[in-house]
Amino acid sequence: MQEQSSYTLVIEPKTKLLDLNLKEVWRYRDLLLLFVRRDFVAVYKQTVLGPLWFLIQPILTSLVQLFVFTNIAKISTDGIPPILFYLSGNVMWQYFSGCLTLTSNTFRGNASIFGKVYFPRLITPLSLIISQLLKFLVQLLLFIAVWMYFIYDDSMGVITPNWTIAMLPVLVIIMAGLALGAGMIISALTTKYRDFSFLLSFAVQLLMYATVVIYPLSSAPPEYRKFILANPMTPLIEAFRYSFTGAGTFNWLYLGYSFMCMIFLLLVGIVVFNKVEKTFMDTV
Repeated sequence: MQEQSSYTLVIEPKTKLLDLNLKEVWRYRDLLLLFVRRDFVAVYKQTVLGPLWFLIQPILTSLVQLFVFTNIAKISTDGIPPILFYLSGNVMWQYFSGCLTLTSNTFRGNASIFGKVYFPRLITPLSLIISQLLKFLVQLLLFIAVWMYFIYDDSMGVITPNWTIAMLPVLVIIMAGLALGAGMIISALTTKYRDFSFLLSFAVQLLMYATVVIYPLSSAPPEYRKFILANPMTPLIEAFRYSFTGAGTFNWLYLGYSFMCMIFLLLVGIVVFNKVEKTFMDTV
């Protein structure tokens, strides 16, 4: 009599568009950590400076913005020392834009792996969000070092941090959720329409100018502020600056709007991601 085979893994098709199957993601947490390590190491492999680029990138960007927008264009920084103002915007924006750009290439960039072995596909965008978080933490330490210098030397302006610094993890979670949701939507679209991958690089650059990265919300013309505030990243960067410097806008209503945008994008992203996941190998 033949013994009944015992199975350790059963793969079943998804039937619900909102099915995240987080239990399965947790079971594959070792693979998640392996992907995080791969993403973190592979970016600067065979480079001379290696992870120092984490610090060089925001410093050079902030210096160029300081020269162009403060020295030439004479744009206000809301009483914040200019280099600290630009650095705060760049640290936040580069985390969001990095997560968005990388997660938007989930299906195309990992088609060779997806076609050979099964694992929860959600592992891949999550690993990118976490690896970018490590980069963000390094850049945040740079920002804090510069911030502490200006607290000690108040000759360029008074820095008044407040209790809202404790909201930083919430701001980061909302940023990550916005990038993850939008990235999954774009990733699903690029499986059929590759034009989106080319448009994304331009869209990210243009979106930066619609966000308060290089100018404070207070300096924007009143008739344009509602459009700037329609960008869910604007309240997050303003709240970040307010928390560390006391200048800027911290408004629970605006943050609630950003949070609702995150929930909406995540729900739509999950639905589209799960739907495309079943058939994308036929179109990539």
